[in-house]
Amino acid sequence: MTLHRRQFLHALAFAAASPAIAVAQQPRTTRLRGTVEAISDSKLTLLERSGQRMELALSPNWIVTEVYPVKLEDVKAGSFVGVGGMPQPDGSQRAIAVVLFPETMRGTGEGHYPFDFLPQSTMTNATVADVAKSPTGERLELKYKDGQKTIIVPPEAPIVSLRPGERGMVQAGQRVAAVVQDVNGTPTVVRVNAGRNGFAPPY
Repeated sequence: MTLHRRQFLHALAFAAASPAIAVAQQPRTTRLRGTVEAISDSKLTLLERSGQRMELALSPNWIVTEVYPVKLEDVKAGSFVGVGGMPQPDGSQRAIAVVLFPETMRGTGEGHYPFDFLPQSTMTNATVADVAKSPTGERLELKYKDGQKTIIVPPEAPIVSLRPGERGMVQAGQRVAAVVQDVNGTPTVVRVNAGRNGFAPPY
């Protein structure tokens, strides 16, 4: 079994335990983050953020989602967001990054669960109930079906949104997040999240 194959199966095992990555999807998917080393009509070579090189097939129907920067002021009460965060001693979450979902994605992955941004990090996909000032940054009060979380968004946290992109955006040297499925035993890219003009999705 090749190194990249072992890595992918390990990632799938993580995805099976993490609803942040595999939300009742079949087949199970995982997200790989790294820098594109090469891309052709049928293959993508990714230098994964761990430093491992991964050879991935490209699905004939693979799509691109553009990740682009927005301002925190665009996040308002009623917005549906996804927040990668780190738990704080007082029970709040300190945001690593905030995704402002387009309305068509409202409800995606709703809830609070472990995520793979960093060790011990979490993901909270929820509706913004309130936005307020805090001594350490903006404070978002998020509500989801089974609970609520307080999120502190420090000034350095990236704020992004999503929209359809084009395959031509994905180039060698670009940092991306690839959504990958095991298709007949082959790690296969079905979607790539990428930025434009040098902008990269937050890790």
